Amino acid sequence: MDSDKIVIIPTYNEKENIENIIRAIRALKENYHILIVDDGSPDGTAQIVKTLQQSEFSHSLFILERVGKQGLGTAYISGFNWTLTHKYKYIFEMDADFSHDPNDLPKLYHACLNGADLAIGSRYCNGISVINWPIGRVIMSYYASAYVRNILGINIFDTTAGFKCYKREVLEKIDFSKIRMKGYGFQIEMKYNTIKLGFKTAEVPIIFVDRKQGTSKMSSGIFGEAFWGVLKMKFRRIRPRPNN
Repeated sequence: MDSDKIVIIPTYNEKENIENIIRAIRALKENYHILIVDDGSPDGTAQIVKTLQQSEFSHSLFILERVGKQGLGTAYISGFNWTLTHKYKYIFEMDADFSHDPNDLPKLYHACLNGADLAIGSRYCNGISVINWPIGRVIMSYYASAYVRNILGINIFDTTAGFKCYKREVLEKIDFSKIRMKGYGFQIEMKYNTIKLGFKTAEVPIIFVDRKQGTSKMSSGIFGEAFWGVLKMKFRRIRPRPNN
């Protein structure tokens, strides 16, 4: 294995973005492997990945294909289990649509090198750094994070952020079987588990740019799951994975 870093990207109908995001990550100075977790995209996303894998990136690009749209959280958990089995030390999460800038990956990596167990690409730790979102969505997202921060008592400004770098020790400790939320609430639940298990987090300021290609996966159901899930989470005891 020629890299200890891997970026997990969950996909569903991302044919407009997937080749460009893979090439952008592979063009970085530091060597990042990539794991695509595709939920049966009917638009051919997986085939684009496999073509690139066979033609150019056979040792650095990998894909897990799942049947049907099973949710963001389960996609990441499948990816986490795969990366732990393959002994990566730094495991990243990011979106396929360039809302997360690949050039910010080294910032998250170096935050972990400098002491963080979980580095979070944050839209809100340095004011509000969001481009091309309607003002209503910005307000909803910002105050949703404030709600989570107050209910759970955690000192994170961007609680729903999906651009992150974990040290493998964090993922080895979290009991994935106890993670309840599948949508964007999954991001909150993973951060909360990380903190409750005694790991150190750091927020790294980024600029979030809304997608230009493809369709957003946000829905009112995802928002509702996160809202009620946070209340339930507050009263749940967090235990490490068995045998850890």
